[in-house]
Amino acid sequence: MSSESVLKFLSEPATLASLAAVTAGSMMYLASRPTPLVCPIDPNQQSVEVPGENGARRNALSEQLVEHFHENVDTLYEGFMRGVKLAGDKPCLGWRNDYNEEYQWLTYNEVDERALCFGSGLRELGAEAGPETFIGIYSQNKVEWVLAEQGCNRFSMVIVPLYDTLGPDACSFIINQARIAITVCDASKVDTLLKNVEQCKDLKFIIKIGPSVTEEEQERAKKHGVEILTFNDVEEKGRKAKKEPVVPSRDSLATICYTSGTTGAPKGAMVTHANMISEVSAIQFILAKCGHTITNEDVHISYLPLAHMYERACHLMMFSNAARIGFFTGNVRKITEDLKALRPTIFISVPRLLNRIHDKVMSDLEKSSVKKFLFNMALSSKESEISRNIVRRDSMWDFIVFRKIQQTLGGRIRFVLSGSAPLSDRVMKFLRASFGCFVFEGYGQTETTAGATLQLMGDPTIGHVGPPLPCNMIKLVDVPEMDYFAKDGTGEVCYKGPNIFKGYLYDEQKTKEAFDEDGWLHSGDIGIWLPNGTLKIVDRRKNIFKLSQGEYIAPEKIEEIYQSCPTVHQVFITGIGTESCVVAIVVPEVAELNKTFPGDVAELCNNEEVKQHILKEMTSNAKKADLKSFEQAKAVHLHPEPFTVENGYLTPTFKIKRPVLKKLFMEEVKDMYKVLNC
Repeated sequence: MSSESVLKFLSEPATLASLAAVTAGSMMYLASRPTPLVCPIDPNQQSVEVPGENGARRNALSEQLVEHFHENVDTLYEGFMRGVKLAGDKPCLGWRNDYNEEYQWLTYNEVDERALCFGSGLRELGAEAGPETFIGIYSQNKVEWVLAEQGCNRFSMVIVPLYDTLGPDACSFIINQARIAITVCDASKVDTLLKNVEQCKDLKFIIKIGPSVTEEEQERAKKHGVEILTFNDVEEKGRKAKKEPVVPSRDSLATICYTSGTTGAPKGAMVTHANMISEVSAIQFILAKCGHTITNEDVHISYLPLAHMYERACHLMMFSNAARIGFFTGNVRKITEDLKALRPTIFISVPRLLNRIHDKVMSDLEKSSVKKFLFNMALSSKESEISRNIVRRDSMWDFIVFRKIQQTLGGRIRFVLSGSAPLSDRVMKFLRASFGCFVFEGYGQTETTAGATLQLMGDPTIGHVGPPLPCNMIKLVDVPEMDYFAKDGTGEVCYKGPNIFKGYLYDEQKTKEAFDEDGWLHSGDIGIWLPNGTLKIVDRRKNIFKLSQGEYIAPEKIEEIYQSCPTVHQVFITGIGTESCVVAIVVPEVAELNKTFPGDVAELCNNEEVKQHILKEMTSNAKKADLKSFEQAKAVHLHPEPFTVENGYLTPTFKIKRPVLKKLFMEEVKDMYKVLNC
């Protein structure tokens, strides 16, 4: 800025008002004297080696792997009943039917009663008590989801969630493999289930959540020997014939969580009550060490799919501490309206939503130079505080700049946990500063019952996923074909501990492939130990990779489709975990392009019109092949040199050397994302 521009900027009324607020805020800061967070362990040594475990590391907070936190809570049933004992007639589950309504609540006692009735109703339909009985559930998060799960827990039955991203064929596969006779189904999913009911040979009952069963639905079901009842019908059956609970043991199966993967049929991960209790106990152990407890005054908003272990584990933590759970109204795009109405204190989220909040704020700032100037000042100041472990939302910048963002979340958030995919450093800095609370990032997978690592309060550093959870050890093993070696502190991430799943349902081969001979679960992810004992995920051993919204990409499948484009000679699909789409490196087919565009390969690769022509052709082929949007390359870089065995880009069997090409084209990939994100 010129001196004249600076004077003009400083003389603007909005600027003068803001500077006055800054001055007042400075006085407030001096008066408040914020206290820094204290890390419960040495932040420079967050994990330590375990003797006799070949370099494996554990969390420095506990010498023993954590299996319990609350006394006499060994199962999901006991966890919920602890909540009933603590809260009784206090709120448990909240919901609303429309955005102009207030949340209404069921108490812990009411949920307990209705769950017993529903479980008893399942028994009346012929379901046997015990972990051999699998009950399907095909529904969005809602009160009935929890009532069904808790009803099953009272009789040691096993919940098997179904979900949309698996697709109707996969749902049929799961119902058949798990031999499911009864499926609880949201009203909006009944038609999808009925379209495939002919393939579900074991299915006998569909329990519809919502309005009464139509004659058409009943007729369609009867043709295949299936009966449809409403959720209320089953509850009423159980209310008239209540059964004594047959509660599960610690080692009983709690759920079968199917993972979608990228190729082949879904795999059913068998997760026990012990797995879930140890997972949640470890997180509560960390919170307690950091000086935090969860009570009935805490509120969690449930919008992440209950079909996944991430949200299920969160529910268990809330219930066992008598906290409240409020469900979103049904549209993730309007989640901020639910946040404002519910005003949660705990926010469990994923990068896809958090990135959207960041992007919306940054986009709005471009409309005003004054707001952008103040925001950058505020961000810099808050980042400086956070580096000194000062985390708060009562600074001058919170009142001047960040209050609107905090109110968007309801204004009461105590901490935020992000998982399922990596957060970029840029977004993490923004979140910690603007939310005014600690933002954790964790890492894990279905087979670790959600988390395996978690960042610690009192450690302001970013760019890692924290040390191992206190319930599991982690070790890195050599991946020589990718030049990763454990002696250098890098390798494939492997886990062992009481939170690790028991294997895949009816699939011994896949189970054997998941574990090595010493019982370590192999993740397929490449990690590196940082000097402070935290883990950083840097690569994938397998060719599949995950995008920021948690979707897996199978590059070979996509490449095969694009390879059929006349203008594409060779193609390499890649991506970065902090981005939501893939990009492509393309070696063009010169002869085909020369029909329209003159020039040699170098000239063609530098021609923007050629690039757009190829991208348009690729997009057309992708749509014809029904590729999902996130599977479609949104940008291409044209490379003049073919991939060959001789130049080291292909293996002797003519497969792409992905680690080599990923490293070679990293700058081009970053440049493509920069353009896409502009």
